[in-house]
Amino acid sequence: MARRIDVTGAGGVRLAAWEYADPPKPGAEPGAPGVLLLHGLMGRASHWASTARWLAERHRAVALDQRGHGQSDKPPQAAYTREAYVEDAEAALEQLGLAPTVLIGHAMGALTAWQLAAKRPDLVRGLIICDMRASALGATSQREWAAWFRSWPVPFATLADVRKWFGGDDPWVERPNPSRGAFYAEVMHESADGWRPVFEPEQMLRTRESWVYDAHWEELAQVGCPALVVRGLDGELGRAEAQEMVRVLPRGEYAEVAEAGHLVHYDQPGAWRAAIEPFLEAVPGA
Repeated sequence: MARRIDVTGAGGVRLAAWEYADPPKPGAEPGAPGVLLLHGLMGRASHWASTARWLAERHRAVALDQRGHGQSDKPPQAAYTREAYVEDAEAALEQLGLAPTVLIGHAMGALTAWQLAAKRPDLVRGLIICDMRASALGATSQREWAAWFRSWPVPFATLADVRKWFGGDDPWVERPNPSRGAFYAEVMHESADGWRPVFEPEQMLRTRESWVYDAHWEELAQVGCPALVVRGLDGELGRAEAQEMVRVLPRGEYAEVAEAGHLVHYDQPGAWRAAIEPFLEAVPGA
């Protein structure tokens, strides 16, 4: 089961956090070490459900719907900056009493996680970075994303159409990928004229713009806690860059998941668990 807990982020934005625990939750008692899970751009807390449920056997596992995503507020005039996302995660840790925690982030959520670990080392005992690059991606990448959003055939008539388009018809898909279709089906809601994303694409572009033009190596070098960099073999983070990230991290480790793309934890949940569980067991206090 998942229990919703509302927290207040930067600028008063209301954020939905989801604590996962399947009763009777063996081995996890009050005071169990905390884990905060941060999804990527366009994601939502529910994408972490599989990971959070096995974590809940020994940890207090909470996934956050970040601003503009999931069930959290999407105010049009809110700040969609790196600082706001980091401050939101910081506020969530403090209001939920999770610190010192292990941060697990995918893509954008991983960047938020390592920026928070650099800013507030007192709040973070361990860090897992899932398929996020530290290099600047540049203006061309941002223009491609804007064009991709415009290509979406919204509204979708059915959820089956969502799964089919994102799982195979989307020109960004190199080969059929049913898990990708399922991933995007989770971020759709039914409106009067069909199925549309729960987020505003313009807010997603503004969010992405806040990191796409800059490199983030300096913040990596400031992360003092144990850190694991995980990549999917066919993901967006290349092996050479991932290994350089490990070198830059003062206490970095490396893992990769075969037969997985960018959505590592969603594509291959069993292999993902096998990749990160030994690291978690070695983090002091976690």
